[in-house]
Amino acid sequence: MTRVTATELRVAISDLLDRVARHGERVVVERYGKRVAALVSPEDIELLEAIEDRVDIEAALQALREPGRRSWPKVKAELAPHRPEGERR
Repeated sequence: MTRVTATELRVAISDLLDRVARHGERVVVERYGKRVAALVSPEDIELLEAIEDRVDIEAALQALREPGRRSWPKVKAELAPHRPEGERR
């Protein structure tokens, strides 16, 4: 895995994108010594999304096995304080 600073990224973005696309290389972008972003291949992001989907499905199945039910209005009321600003109801 390659690590670059944000400044280095600006200079070498074309080369880095080529390395990711052609060779599947992973590039981590750091700002002030901390990881802030990554360049990954489409295959890597598809794998990550598949893993996330699997985790979500397992959590949903577990929730369905839990006893008791809650009405939709009650769930909406519980989630309302966590709604991002400007999001439609």
